Amino acid sequence: MKLKAVDANNLTDEELVFKIVATNNTHLFAILYDRFSKVVYNKCYGFSKSKEEAEDLTHDVFIKLFVKLRTFKGNSKFSTWLYSFTYNFCVNYVQRNVHKKREKITVVTDQIKDTADDLDEIDDSTLFQLKSEKLAKALDLMEPADKMILLMKYQDDLSIKEIKEVLEVGESAIKMRIKRAKAKVVKIYHEM
Repeated sequence: MKLKAVDANNLTDEELVFKIVATNNTHLFAILYDRFSKVVYNKCYGFSKSKEEAEDLTHDVFIKLFVKLRTFKGNSKFSTWLYSFTYNFCVNYVQRNVHKKREKITVVTDQIKDTADDLDEIDDSTLFQLKSEKLAKALDLMEPADKMILLMKYQDDLSIKEIKEVLEVGESAIKMRIKRAKAKVVKIYHEM
């Protein structure tokens, strides 16, 4: 018996994923795509330089997702797993193109030093005072991992616990990475 589209729309994300894996049904996958394509696009856009590149990345994420969907075990919410999947895909994409990226950031990152004093001085209010256009340029000059942890925290409003789940590292490591990334972006911002 075929699953009706109306019935499929009423499934939770996790139920939908398990049905797709069980049946390999592309129509069900289209429903999953409709639910998450904007979220994935927004993540990809954070890693790309243009809308077209973000669209291509989004397309590539979903192609790979269709193949890898069976690796989702249901240990977390599907949206958290997809966020991690997209994040890792985009980081790998950027690292494949790291030569181009390094040409832009070498001058700035060579000057950045992580000292405990610098880290302790940066609080959230310092980030919020930076002008958004200049801040966006500073973010573009950062290493992808530093940029994305700041975007997860401040753009996506993820909690430390949620970021911990996505990156699969300890809570104290997340806090330190955020602290260091904040110090780096403020330093880059002021050197621009």
